[in-house]
Amino acid sequence: AVLVAPNLFSNALQVWQYRQHLLPLRFLLSFAVAGGAGIVLGTWGLVVLSPTLLSLGVAAAILLYLIIKLAKRTATLPFTVAKRIVLPVGLLAGVLQGAAGMSAPASVTFLNAMQLERRVFIGSISVFFVAITLVQIPALLSAGILTGERTLYSLGALLVILAAMPIGAQLGRRLPHRWFDNLIMCLLASIALKIILDALLT
Repeated sequence: AVLVAPNLFSNALQVWQYRQHLLPLRFLLSFAVAGGAGIVLGTWGLVVLSPTLLSLGVAAAILLYLIIKLAKRTATLPFTVAKRIVLPVGLLAGVLQGAAGMSAPASVTFLNAMQLERRVFIGSISVFFVAITLVQIPALLSAGILTGERTLYSLGALLVILAAMPIGAQLGRRLPHRWFDNLIMCLLASIALKIILDALLT
């Protein structure tokens, strides 16, 4: 709940900054709407499914993707194929966000597989993050999780992130595409590792 404001406003800012470099609107709308529906299913699924098993399945999928990616560094998910699977991937990302609190294993992996240019990647993933955060806010409020005190903490965290964003943007502009791609792969590997460790330690 504390990260709601930083997630919403920082990603909204990035959508605005990279508005000229987004993937086609229809594609992003499908991705975002499916993600929102997935959050509803994921929240409901907390009662029915095991979040641990779901998360481990996702971790295995990430590791498989990274192995394939390392074996074939030039392999790219064609946009024509991405358009066909955007709805199920968006739905899966939303389910993960609702059930396990993280959509990145599906959403970031999906866009990374498309080998997008840095600005297109950041702007497009930010659209998705804004959409799912907007869906989550009413759920957090109705559950009493997003309280007045936590809202203040969230706004404080937002100020820190907004202050640091220009530094990150400058660094990002200087990074070659290969380095940016490697950074995303390291992020995905660390997410998979965290999922596995959390499952083993709980």
